[in-house]
Parts: sequence; C-alpha cells; structure tokens
Amino acid sequence: MDLSIISLTVQDIRFPTSLSGDGSDAMHTDPDYSCAYVILKTARNDLEGHGLTFTIGKGTNVVVTAVRELEHLVVGKRLGDIYSNFGEFWKSLACHSQIRWIGPECGALHMGTGALVNALWDLWAKIEGKPLWKLLSDLEPEQLVSCIDFRYITDVLTKEEAINILKKNKQYKQQREAELLEKGFPAYTTAVGWVGYDEQKRRELCRQYLNDGYTRFKAKVGTSIEEDRKRLTIIREEIGWDSILMVDANQKWDVNEAIEWMKQLTDFKLLWIEEPTHPHDALGHATISKALAPYGIGVATGEQCPNRIIFKQLFQSKGFQFCQIDSCRVGGVNENLATILMAHKFGIPVCPHAGGVGLCEYVQHLSMWDFVAVSGSMENRMTEYVHHLNEHFENAASAKAGRYLAPKQPGYCCHLKEESRKVYEFPNGTYWSQKQ
Repeated sequence: MDLSIISLTVQDIRFPTSLSGDGSDAMHTDPDYSCAYVILKTARNDLEGHGLTFTIGKGTNVVVTAVRELEHLVVGKRLGDIYSNFGEFWKSLACHSQIRWIGPECGALHMGTGALVNALWDLWAKIEGKPLWKLLSDLEPEQLVSCIDFRYITDVLTKEEAINILKKNKQYKQQREAELLEKGFPAYTTAVGWVGYDEQKRRELCRQYLNDGYTRFKAKVGTSIEEDRKRLTIIREEIGWDSILMVDANQKWDVNEAIEWMKQLTDFKLLWIEEPTHPHDALGHATISKALAPYGIGVATGEQCPNRIIFKQLFQSKGFQFCQIDSCRVGGVNENLATILMAHKFGIPVCPHAGGVGLCEYVQHLSMWDFVAVSGSMENRMTEYVHHLNEHFENAASAKAGRYLAPKQPGYCCHLKEESRKVYEFPNGTYWSQKQ
C-alpha cells in the first residue's frame, strides 16, 4: 500500500440509447445513457482504479467538472493512508469546506465524489485480488465500519450498532458465500417495460425473458392511465399471474395524484410502485405508502436519493417498503454501506436500482455483501438487471435463469473497454464527432 495515485483522468461518455427507446420513461423520454468515467493511475502500469457515475446525457459535463474540482484532493495521496482511514478520506471529498457549499452532500458534486470513491474501491479490490463483494465481506467489522461517515444518522444507527450487526453475522459468512456462489442472487428485469417500445417488441421481450428463467418484471407507468393499462395488460398476458410485477413512475406525480392513479391499477397485482413522487419527499412517500397498503402495493424508492440522510428520513417515516440504493448517486460505496446497515436495522429489504451504464456491474456487489455480511436473506430481495450496453465492459455483469452470478474477478467490475471509450467519448469520440 506504499503506492500513490499519480494521475486522474475523467471522461464524458455518452451512448445514444434515445434512438432505440431504451431507458425511456414518463419523466425521461429520451435518455442517452452516459457516465462520468474516472481512471486513477498508480506507478504500477498494471494497476488502475476505474469508477463512474451514471447520467443520461446532457449534464454529464457538469459531473466531469465536479470530479476535476476534487482532483487535487486525490492525486498524490498514498493508498495506505486512504484505506487505513477511508471514512475520514471520504469526508475530505464530500465535505471540503468551500466546495461543500454547492451541495451539501448532494447533486453533481456528490455524484462526482461517488465516481472517485468507486474508483478507489476498484483499486483496493484489485490490490487484494478479490471481487469487491468478497473484499467487503472479508473486512473485519471495525475496519468496514470505519469507512462510514455516521454524521447526521446516529439518531438511528451508531457505529457500535453497525459493528454489532456485522459481528453477529460473521459466523454465517462462509455458509452464505457458498450459497451465493451456488445459486447467485435474485434479479428482476425492466427490459420489457420501457415506454418507448411498441406492442410487438414488448411481447417478444416478455417471452424472451420468461424463457431465460425470469419471474420478476418491472414496467414504466405515468404516461396516461389508458397507456399504462394497455402496457400492463400486454405484460400480464405474456408473463401470467404467478410472475411478480412492479411499476415505476420515475417521480411523475404529486402525492395525491400518485394515490389516485395507483388505485386505478390495483387489478394488475403489483408488488410496488417505484418513485411515485419527488425522491426527496420522505413524508410524501409515507402518505402514499399508508394509502396503498390496503391494496397490497408497497412503495420503493432510492435511485435518486442523494445521501444517507434522506434515506434515514424514509426509514423513520415508513416512507417505503423496499429500499432501492443506487451505486453512484450517493457518495460511492462508503455511503451505500451506511444505507444498507440502516435498512437492516429497520427491517426493510434492499432491492437496488440498476440498468444504466455500469450500474448492474456495480450494484451486484453491494447486494451480495448485504446477503453475506448483513441480512443473510434473499427473501423479498432482488436486484435490477438490464443487459443492454454490457458489451462495452471488460467484465460485464452476468445473469442466468433470473439470477446474478457472483463475480469472481478482482475489482469492482466497471472497466469500460478502451475502444468503447474512444468511440463514445463526448464530444470528440468517433461516433459523436461524425454527428456534428
């Protein structure tokens, strides 16, 4: 760990997914799946840390600028100093006395922090020769908990409580790892549910994923009641009534509107409504949760929660029944560890959001650590899996028969191929330069 970080590069990578309707929903009708992509170099040519933050096109350049504003806090630092006190180092990025003002701990700055922090974890896992989920699982409870910033959440979770949770689960780790490697981790797919797909494509995708062994599906809603009912009818006709179906409004509605809208969809046997209203409105989510409980519909949210504090409020207010961490929007792995531990204390299953660019590659590790070291359960837990764009990754996430396969290669699995970066870097990559 005597190595230091000698340089940082950050790129604006954009894929033109808006052309095919991939990723389209009621709020984001034409996303170009993108990322701010970070590479941390060391003096060893064979040792780099790769990290990213997912975006959907315009605005990626803002996150890239945020990363550059933080560069001076990273380059030149010894890895041993970072990893021996990762919690304090994380705080130096997230809470710089001047830069913090344009957050705090949220927005483009925090997303840039997440890209840097994820690259540091990728580097650490490669040094240890382990996939990230295994590195996290093997850390001693005290060492893992030292990576977390507990400020603003000690009223619901203290450092001592977190250590005790991990210590109690330590005896089961070997057994759970064996189960994970044998069975994989439950996955659900949104690939059948984008609003931009026509009926024929939707039916074909439903049949394809059923044949692949999927039993958990999610569809986008919020365009209109008529369109939503048509979309859900097609999906139910194809997947049947034994498969699990969820819906996602991507923050489209006001609180009362969400309740009334969802009451008109109760006959589709829905497990949850995801992001029914503004992602920071913990009390609004609580109102929706209470209103939909008699219909057996839970609330899921989290992919656009900016930090552990909003998650804390959702737990406290009973604003959701399914916690959906995002591997990039918060300040990287460290802050996600805090959220997962809070979820365990409150008895809320963690069902991460993924898809996008690199999110499946990332979040599988967090779900697997949750199972091995924290919750010990796969019941009522599943992680989103969407396979598009995985051809651009050196070690893409892999799923079989509706379950993620546990990664075995060292690192955090988010290494975009060099050729893909050359083609899709914005605005000078070969694809985008031809469009000008």
